[in-house]
Amino acid sequence: MPRYLITHPKGKQGEDILVEDPDLTLTIHGAWAVLSDPQGACLAVSAHAGATITRIDEPEGEPAV
Repeated sequence: MPRYLITHPKGKQGEDILVEDPDLTLTIHGAWAVLSDPQGACLAVSAHAGATITRIDEPEGEPAV
């Protein structure tokens, strides 16, 4: 299942967020990173936020902890 961890630099406004969904996709639209599922956009992060987006899927066949 696709999982993305969005982390913000220390001292910047924003909380770290974990987003996961079986149909989640990440696309870049201009200066925005957009996480979407079949119903539409779930979360958009501006490049100016300084956040880091890391994909952290669980290995196939291994249960999540």
